[in-house]
Amino acid sequence: MALDCTSLTKLTLVLCVAVSGCSGAHRRAIPSLSSCSGAYGRAISDFCVTKFSLDMEALDQSLWCSWSDTFQPYEELTNCTFFVALKMHCFWPNRLIDDLYIRLHQDYFHDCALTGRLLRDPPIRILGPFIGVPVLVTLLMTALVVWSGKCCQGIV
Repeated sequence: MALDCTSLTKLTLVLCVAVSGCSGAHRRAIPSLSSCSGAYGRAISDFCVTKFSLDMEALDQSLWCSWSDTFQPYEELTNCTFFVALKMHCFWPNRLIDDLYIRLHQDYFHDCALTGRLLRDPPIRILGPFIGVPVLVTLLMTALVVWSGKCCQGIV
């Protein structure tokens, strides 16, 4: 599908508005990327990360790896960063949020074991029948085919 002159003009206008960060209603429709790095970073640091840090410090450090104990502060942090982005007309999630969560995971959750989340083989009492039954059926069917071939060979 070829772009006609009108479509190309509209596309150029939209890109110019997005890049320039026009004032008024256009600013609410298309967020300015430059305002979402410095001011947004300070806002989430002041409001969201500070509260999350206080909530995590209130927990015993041995409970930091327990999802049931850290779920509420983690959810509040997620909601806080989302609503600050919404109020500041920034995209969410963004690179700043990704970097924030990586840093927080390195600070608070780096010692958490992955047990319980890793895939493991089932116990042998469950795995055994799933291996043994198909092998036995295959052997039985092979023996049945060989036997029926020998039995009916003389009748043609």
